[in-house]
Amino acid sequence: MIKQPVSRELFDEVMVPNYAPGAVIPVRGEGSRVWDQEDREYVDLAGGIAVTCLGHSHPGLVSALMEQAEKIWHLSNVMTNEPALRLAKTLCDLTFAERVFFANSGGEANEAAFKLARRYSWQHHGPEKNEIVAFKNAFHGRTLFTVSVGGQPKYVEGFEPAPGGILHADFNDLESVKKLVSKEKTCAIVVEPIQGEGGVLPGDEAFLKGLRDLCDEHDALLVFDEVQSGVGRTGHLYAYQKYGVTPDILSTAKSLGGGFPVAAMLTTAAIAESLGVGTHGSTYGGNALACAVAQRVIDTVSQPDILKGVIARSDRLRQGMMDIGERYGVFSEVRGEGLLLGCVMTEKWQGRAKEFLAAGIDEGVMVLIAGPNVIRLAPSLIIPESDIDEALTRFEAAVKTVCSR
Repeated sequence: MIKQPVSRELFDEVMVPNYAPGAVIPVRGEGSRVWDQEDREYVDLAGGIAVTCLGHSHPGLVSALMEQAEKIWHLSNVMTNEPALRLAKTLCDLTFAERVFFANSGGEANEAAFKLARRYSWQHHGPEKNEIVAFKNAFHGRTLFTVSVGGQPKYVEGFEPAPGGILHADFNDLESVKKLVSKEKTCAIVVEPIQGEGGVLPGDEAFLKGLRDLCDEHDALLVFDEVQSGVGRTGHLYAYQKYGVTPDILSTAKSLGGGFPVAAMLTTAAIAESLGVGTHGSTYGGNALACAVAQRVIDTVSQPDILKGVIARSDRLRQGMMDIGERYGVFSEVRGEGLLLGCVMTEKWQGRAKEFLAAGIDEGVMVLIAGPNVIRLAPSLIIPESDIDEALTRFEAAVKTVCSR
């Protein structure tokens, strides 16, 4: 077989055009550094969108993957497997959860969470209590159900009719939630404790606690989407632990596998009973390879020194970006928690976040955006301080270039 040249142009020939990747094609990585086809080096502050929580080619993850690969890769869910059981037990031991459902992606974990919330309510309160209250500008995945809950019309456009029974309140506005929730109809409130795609906007502690109180008052379930904020990203294993607000259902993915596709829905034993045999499933959910890698991720990230280090790195990165913002007048604030940070553009630079992302690539630093007005940072939780400093130097050069145009 003759290999075709692998170039950016090949993407346009063979791939569905739902993505618009840049010209750079990374081919290898180590720690928080990545190299492209031309062997050009980049400092990675993107982390695969909050996925590669232990950096690239982490020896512990490589070892876990190789060790399991020599044993067994996959079994149908007619049988269980040891890595899945061990990982489920670990997640239960470290969180509020008593039961776990495994899937492949955050969208699938959220799909399971939303289905469970409705089915639990159907069983315990009747079919009329089926409404989900969610939030504008949220993001919960790309399935038709999850984009409908997400509250961003652009992701539903052209795919209608969308699932019904979903209402959207304003994030961090408890009064707007109170206007929508009811004991007769509301089965769940769904929220990201930190809106990621929506601009890296942290929930107020009083707001999140208020949602817990509303759910208790109206016999509804509180669902936390921690796909992006979970697995150490905030300096706590899960953000709910930072806020002191315990949900009934929690979704986790992205960093859970450190780059290997895996996700989970966590809940209590009583609520889990509503997903009886045959009510839901996932062919690859609980895959032995994925769970073995995720086990190593959780075992590593849950160590106190790792979580404490997230806060120290966050302070260093946040202060550096604030300094750049002040020197060039480009950022009005740097918000977020831990190593999920959003640098908000000043009025002068509104709508131009992509220019800074592109200039960053030219200078050898990888960042993200969260909408047109926010530079998003989600690097490895163990990124060396020297790499943070080098990334800041390169990003300042990128800012200087954009500002001089």
